[in-house]
Order: sequence, then structure tokens, then C-alpha cells
Amino acid sequence: MNTRMPDISQVAPDELEGRVIAVTGAGDGIGRAVALAAAGHGAEVILIGRTVAKLEAVHASIAALGKAAASIAPLNLEKAIARDYDQLAEALRQRYGRLDGLAHLAGILGSLTPIEQYDVPLWCRVLHVNLTAAFALTQVLMPALRASHDASVIFTSSAVAQAPRAYWGAYAVSKSGVETLARVLADELEHYGNLRVNTLDPGPVATRMRRQAFPAEDPSTLKIPEQIVGAYLWLLGRAARGVNGQSLACQPDGGK
Repeated sequence: MNTRMPDISQVAPDELEGRVIAVTGAGDGIGRAVALAAAGHGAEVILIGRTVAKLEAVHASIAALGKAAASIAPLNLEKAIARDYDQLAEALRQRYGRLDGLAHLAGILGSLTPIEQYDVPLWCRVLHVNLTAAFALTQVLMPALRASHDASVIFTSSAVAQAPRAYWGAYAVSKSGVETLARVLADELEHYGNLRVNTLDPGPVATRMRRQAFPAEDPSTLKIPEQIVGAYLWLLGRAARGVNGQSLACQPDGGK
């Protein structure tokens, strides 16, 4: 779907007013930017991540906005077991009763290595964090999402999911899996009307993961996370109701 995504200035200031939004990877990078922007547009944000200190810093920044309150939900997606997911879901149910949005932004790159030489434990780790954990968290939060009158799930994709390239190994495979997971779930839910699922490709953004993948790249040539969050807010908000099963990009032409 070739839809031009809105920038942050085109998202209504109250677009997420009264909505409960969970963001994974909320302590850093694009996840942090989405969490702060969602709170700035009126959402009650649940900050999910593995590093409590980073989540606390984002929580403090949200509190300084003087708008809706946020909550912290520490979860290490690499090491979490079923009990950890269940406890998070129960805590969310008790505090909010529903979930209006879930934005998956946690992820790891792994290494840029030929398949023939790829470290098997690292491969499993990347597939688990980027794909299996996203599936498990979405599944355990489905009752809360179904309790919403209008819920949105966003999986973060990548250009290498659409056009795989040499050496991108586990990361490309995991993102291809994310695309398929989202489409399967969207198709299963299309007749319910109150729950939509889409993927977003952020494009080239100045983040720690981008530096890891392209160490010689000049970061000043890239957008910063705060410049591409409008697409996430639009999909999480009421304005995108009815948009389901789409693979979208934050930046036209992949940011080129």
C-alpha cells in the first residue's frame, strides 16, 4: 500500500487522548520517541523494556509534560518466560482494563554475517527477540486489545523484509517473519472490526542499531527518531481506523 505517512505536525494534538498505548523498546531509540510523542498527544503510555533506568528516565520526561500518566513494565524479551508475560498482562488488566494500542519497537540486529558462518546461538537470539517474543506478547495481550472499542497493533518491519540482501541473515529473516505474522493476524481479525494490525518500516533513522549496521555512515544525513514518529501516532490513533493488514513506510522511497 503506497500511503504517504503523516509527519508529527499533521497529527492532531489530542489524537491519542484517553487511549492506553503500550510501547516495547521504550527506553531508547525510536521506541523512546514514540512513547514520548504518544504521551504528548494524550495517551496513557505503558513503557515496556529491559533496562529499568532507561524506562524511569522516559517516565520522568513524560511526567514533565503534565499530561496523562505513564507506567513502567520491565520485561526482558530475550529471557522472559511465560510467567513474566502473564504477570505483565494481569497488571495491565488490573490498572487499565483494556489496551488501545501496542507498538512493537524492541529489536536487535545480530551480526552482518554470511549464512554459512552465522553463529547459531546468535541466530536463535535474534529470531526470538524480534519475532517470537513479539508474537508471545501480542498473544498474551489479546484479551486487553479485544476489550478496546478500537485497538491498533503495529509491528516494526524493515526494508530487508521486502528486499532481502546478503549478510543480513537473522535480522532479515526475523523481519520477514514479522511481516507474515502481522498479515496472518490481520486476516484472522479483519471481520471483528475493532482490532487492526499493520507493519511500519521506519527507514534509515539515526539510532544505535543503525550505527551498528552502518558504522561509516554520516548520521547527520539521517532523520532522527522524533522526525518519523508521526506514522506511528497516526496508526495508533482513531484517524487510521479501518487500516488493516498493510505494510507501510514512515519515509517515502525508504528515506532516500
